[in-house]
Amino acid sequence: MFKRVIWIILDSVGIGEAPDADAFGDLGADTLGHIVEKRGLRVPNMEKLGLFAIDGTALPKTEVIPIGAYGKAEELSNGKDTTTGHWEMTGIYTKQAFPTYPEGFPKDVMDAFLKQTGCKGYLGNIVASGTRIINELGDEHIRTGYPIIYTSADSVFQIAAHEDIIPIDELYRICGTAREILKGEHAVARVIARPFIKENDKYVRTSNRRDFSLKPTEESLLPYLKEAGYRVTAVGKIEDIFSGVGIGDAVHTKNNTDGMDKTIDFMETQHEGLIFTNLVEFDSTWGHRRDLEGYAQGLESFDNRLGQVITKMKEDDLLIINADHGCDPTFRGTDHTREYIPVLMYHKGMEEGINLGVLNTFADIGATIADNFGVKKLPIGESLKERVV
Repeated sequence: MFKRVIWIILDSVGIGEAPDADAFGDLGADTLGHIVEKRGLRVPNMEKLGLFAIDGTALPKTEVIPIGAYGKAEELSNGKDTTTGHWEMTGIYTKQAFPTYPEGFPKDVMDAFLKQTGCKGYLGNIVASGTRIINELGDEHIRTGYPIIYTSADSVFQIAAHEDIIPIDELYRICGTAREILKGEHAVARVIARPFIKENDKYVRTSNRRDFSLKPTEESLLPYLKEAGYRVTAVGKIEDIFSGVGIGDAVHTKNNTDGMDKTIDFMETQHEGLIFTNLVEFDSTWGHRRDLEGYAQGLESFDNRLGQVITKMKEDDLLIINADHGCDPTFRGTDHTREYIPVLMYHKGMEEGINLGVLNTFADIGATIADNFGVKKLPIGESLKERVV
């Protein structure tokens, strides 16, 4: 048994269109493939673990012999967002897609929002890019004090506010109230607080984002681990995605660098259980903004820090790296893309690389962790432990 699992999610780093990409309007999407094609990518540590050896991708084959286990996974759930992806990894199958609002939220929802939050009004209530809408409506927000409401192709209710106009704690309170309103038929996956400030005559979002997610089922990996007495530590927005269910310790992060700093810090102090990290900048800063160069640089920066993680690993550690969906920076629009995700696993006892092939569900990853710690079998997914060991 591995005493400790270090699980790092590269948020949105897809590896090519899924078989059902057409149903999501994503034929031709390939986050990693297009970055490599259009810009090139130097990620020697992930290459050594087997990233470029994964079958059925557009990534160039190299002469580097992998030392890790490598493959790609297909999403079973109906969605291409953060919540469905992360939940499926832990054994939760989302059969019915979360509701989306391409025409904005209906009058009854917004009337309830005003009444229960105490807000005197709101701006927006449209599908929009978050960076664009705060600059389009920021001045009016400053003048009126009304929060800016917007959504996207994902199941989200986003509330943006200048930190000096609606203080962060008040914004969080408003979001918590909205979360209570958005239940039943309007049970969006996430209500998201989007604080911003003004810098150099431009409104910019701050790192004080917070996600208010639906509560996942207790029949999944994290509560199973917690019930069995294992320490579950969440780094980044993991605590928000799972609404705290099954999580012991949690720390939020400002960016990928901070996320890796905190992951390595926990490696120094936590010697058993699960360290579960989400690196959100790939998605929020580069994917949605279609910033190919930033995305590529972010991957190369992560790969450099990955070398530190590998060096600090103990003999009884298992490292897992995967994504949760795609967000191709070369694709049309600004939304997530329905893609396979890369899956890399490594421990210091591996004598040679292992081709995992194509996994039928993200839940195989969580099932492997459950099997390792000897907790209850997940509702979906099959363990890869025997193959990886």
